[in-house]
Amino acid sequence: MKNRCLTMLCLAISLFGIAQEKLQDSTKVETLDEVLIKAIRVNADSPITHSNVKKEQLEKRNLGQDLPILLNFLPSVVTTSDAGAGVGYTGIRVRGVSAQSTNITINGIPYNDAESLGTFWVDLPDFSSSVESLQLQRGVGTSTNGSGAFGASVNILTDAVSQDASAELSNAFGSFATRKHTLKFSTGKLNEKFEISGRLSQIKSDGYIDRAEADLKSYFLQGSYVKNNTLIKALVFGGHEVTYQAWNGIDAQTLEIDRTFNPSGMYTDDEGTIRFYDNEVDNYKQDHYQLHWNQRIDNNWSTNLGLNYTYGRGYFEQYKEDEDFADYNFEEISIGGETINTTDLIRRRWLDNDFYVVNASANYKNDKFNAFFGASLSDYDGDHFGEVIWAEYASQSEIRDRYYEGNGEKSDVSVFAKSTYEMNDRLSLFGDLQMRFVDYKTSGLTSDQVNLLVDENYNFFNPKAGITYKLNSKNNLYFSYARANREPSRSDFESNPEIKPEQLNDFELGWRHESKTFRFNANAYYMLYNEQLVLTGALDDVGTPIRTNSGESYRLGLELEAAIQLSKTFSVQPNMTISSNKNKETILSRDGALVNLGKTNISFSPEFIAANAFTYQPSRNVQVTLLSKFVGEQFMGNSDSEVSRLDSYFVNDLSFNYTLNTKAFFKSITFSGLINNIFNEKYVSNGYYFTYDDDFSQPGVITTIEGAGYYPQATTNFLAGISLKF
Repeated sequence: MKNRCLTMLCLAISLFGIAQEKLQDSTKVETLDEVLIKAIRVNADSPITHSNVKKEQLEKRNLGQDLPILLNFLPSVVTTSDAGAGVGYTGIRVRGVSAQSTNITINGIPYNDAESLGTFWVDLPDFSSSVESLQLQRGVGTSTNGSGAFGASVNILTDAVSQDASAELSNAFGSFATRKHTLKFSTGKLNEKFEISGRLSQIKSDGYIDRAEADLKSYFLQGSYVKNNTLIKALVFGGHEVTYQAWNGIDAQTLEIDRTFNPSGMYTDDEGTIRFYDNEVDNYKQDHYQLHWNQRIDNNWSTNLGLNYTYGRGYFEQYKEDEDFADYNFEEISIGGETINTTDLIRRRWLDNDFYVVNASANYKNDKFNAFFGASLSDYDGDHFGEVIWAEYASQSEIRDRYYEGNGEKSDVSVFAKSTYEMNDRLSLFGDLQMRFVDYKTSGLTSDQVNLLVDENYNFFNPKAGITYKLNSKNNLYFSYARANREPSRSDFESNPEIKPEQLNDFELGWRHESKTFRFNANAYYMLYNEQLVLTGALDDVGTPIRTNSGESYRLGLELEAAIQLSKTFSVQPNMTISSNKNKETILSRDGALVNLGKTNISFSPEFIAANAFTYQPSRNVQVTLLSKFVGEQFMGNSDSEVSRLDSYFVNDLSFNYTLNTKAFFKSITFSGLINNIFNEKYVSNGYYFTYDDDFSQPGVITTIEGAGYYPQATTNFLAGISLKF
């Protein structure tokens, strides 16, 4: 695998070098910043289903909530928040597909964790303040870097080079003692070549859920060099999060009587009093170092080379009662003639990882042909280990002893070639071929003291093709087919050593209409899976969702979205998704016997999702928007059990912005406000479902017991902010 990585690296650098030989000045057709992510984004008339979000749209509601929450009103999107108010651990599902199957890139660099495949936005708090634009592609989308997209990909471009010097101070305050403080600056272009910009942020919140506090800090620093057709960017950004754990959820009875209750950290002291450990926290730091070289060769050729190093480290801490000595390699001890082999203790489970990436791409285009060639190489090395930092009875243990240690190594190499060919004024063809080679190895013990020995190599071929037909200047039709393959995660192997990779064949058929006052998109999709890794509904002991292969399954849906300018001051932006999401055959154990349930609903896949933004804008400086979101009922498991049913919900938010342009010390002063859940809906956006066999109540009789947990979301709450631009 290492030789293959070296070969691909040489190929990528050679590709970059060949294009460089043609270097000459020419007129810029598009900004060099956009070249950075051009290879993995698509154009407006591409046969790929997508939504674009600009910086200005994010700014309207960026008052401290995580990026997934800001994307909540896009088509087919469902978002979740452990703490209930959008600060701390949040998640996003697109078309019912979990975050582990959503590809995220930042400036073309993969952001998904290489082992868990998930995305932890809490590690980059207030990152929305440094986003220039993003594109959400639904379905497989176009070839991208990193792990494959099975429901969506989110391609993020960070702040563009600014021509003018500026500074911005933003503060926001709101319910649950939430506060956000952001300082941004840019030197503008110095000597018409150099720019330095940056951001410092802090977000704190007590959370809607009891003790679900979040203390989040982040930074972003960017240096840019621009000359003629050359752009070089060096970026350093990262975050440090300390969040009180809120991933345990609550049962149905507690939901009715005390919906903000948080069982995390609960223990009983020597007097029998129930207490809560004050440091039951997740504490994690992540630093990213990126270097990008964009070069426009001439009107036909442009190139990009990207380098990345990510360093992540941290732990979560837990108070545990009556733990067995054997689970921590403690030896039994005797005190006063009594044998002691259990103890109360405080443990930390650590992650310490390094992630390296090299991306290279070249773009050739003329009047009819637009082609991209690229390669991406990544290498991940992650340590997993546990420490006991206090124990009532510590036996023979020493400080910093590790009661388990494990390691994961992963290499990922991909090469792609994609092109669009304009056959005539009406018809264009799209083709995209990608090869991806994954090498994943693990060693050592899991936190459960189980040997995890994985040595897997995957070779994936991911072809894509599409066609766009322009009916006229306002309407076009498109059709596309895309295949994606995706490897299992570390936790998948922990729950099932025989887990299989998943495969998706995605068919998309759409119509786009755009005129001055009316835009409408309709898209039908059929996503046919083989061994889809669906969420079972259960969680492991660190709150990670457990997945399993589901054999053959499919998602069939229709997405509709529009933007209508009703008058000079009123506009609406509705969207809706109607879908059917099925496992073709579900076989499970129930009451000690295997049962074939036939066709069942895929977990966490509502059949109906709708959203709307109703905007009143009497002037350029004033905007008021009513945001509405409906999510239909869904099952948290794959057996259609009533115990796993999650009720539908309908939530409305009210957003307002007022900008005062001044000629004094400030360029502008912007007042922003957001009232979430204005009708005080008591709803649940996420949960979990589990089963276990009980053979104790009646000897010889096995009874399957079902249970569920819920993550309640905040009732009416608000955020208000002021932004001063210099």
